[in-house]
Amino acid sequence: MAKFETIAAEDRARAGKGVARATRRAGKVPAVIYGAKQEPTLIALDPRIVLREMKRGGWRSRLYEIETASGKARALMRDIQLHPVTDQPEHADFQRLAAGEPVRVAVNVNFLNELISVGMKRGGVLNVVRHAVEVLCDPDHIPDHFEADLGPLDINDNIRWSDLKGTGEAKPTITDRDFVIATIAPPTVVAEAAPAEGAAAAPAKGAAKGAAKGGKK
Repeated sequence: MAKFETIAAEDRARAGKGVARATRRAGKVPAVIYGAKQEPTLIALDPRIVLREMKRGGWRSRLYEIETASGKARALMRDIQLHPVTDQPEHADFQRLAAGEPVRVAVNVNFLNELISVGMKRGGVLNVVRHAVEVLCDPDHIPDHFEADLGPLDINDNIRWSDLKGTGEAKPTITDRDFVIATIAPPTVVAEAAPAEGAAAAPAKGAAKGAAKGGKK
């Protein structure tokens, strides 16, 4: 079951650049919630909330329930506009979620049993092709994450979409193949070049000749 994180926000009555500037002067970040065949909802956010979500990473696929005085809305944060000099958030866009309307979202992949993987024990290296997979699914059934079991994998084996656990009703946006998520690559052996004895001996021999000539003078 999808988990929604609650965000407190304030309602904004009007749109426009002047109103947005006034919102920023008041110490808030103007934002809009759009989609689901409804009129856009104008809100204002505490900038500390926006910065916190950005630092956490993966904010474009995190599920939010936005609470204002006028009600609640479930949404995905789709875009954050930053000030070109200060990098402070200046605007945020949310996509409203509605039950029954599939939404495109990236779901993280958790890799399990790396320590007991057959290939990893033999010196193989985990090569992750996709840390997250973009899927289409109902907002009420967005998976928290997918699981990839590395335990039985040997060197040159791979995990594909069909091997993931926890996909449920989610459908990948890539539909033309059973795409690779990760592989166990062969170990990379780098041989250290030993100094050539002949190359090292040649200067020494030349130095000895020079010393001998100096002694004859």
